[in-house]
Amino acid sequence: MFPKLVVATGLAVMMASSAVAETIEVQMLNKGSDGSPMVFEPSYVKLAPGDTLKFIATDRGHNAESIMDRSPEGSEDFKGKINQEIEVTFDIEGWYAIQCKPHFAMGMVMAVEVGDADVPEDFLEGRLPRRAKDRLEAAVANGQ
Repeated sequence: MFPKLVVATGLAVMMASSAVAETIEVQMLNKGSDGSPMVFEPSYVKLAPGDTLKFIATDRGHNAESIMDRSPEGSEDFKGKINQEIEVTFDIEGWYAIQCKPHFAMGMVMAVEVGDADVPEDFLEGRLPRRAKDRLEAAVANGQ
């Protein structure tokens, strides 16, 4: 009985450790490593369901929040406070668009792909500031 319990416990621990979700850091910056103003670095992230993004307010004046109508059905919107870190766990597969609200018009956006999802046809449609749309298109292209 005891050896079977030890083997079962060992298997359970091994299976649990292989399913550990990751936390990936995203910097909110006034200037990116390539010199671009007002950026998230990285601007594209691929996650597994259950992974977490930690948005770090490296430079002051930024936040991270979901862009309305640019996330999978059933997911919850989020809105971080200015100058504060926020951690967001992504459980639902699909594509998410993230913005820094104060710098949205300057193109401070990023794309998040969770799982192996196709980009929705309407992901880049609708009202978006030109710079935000250009950067979101580039981020999506990095993911395909």
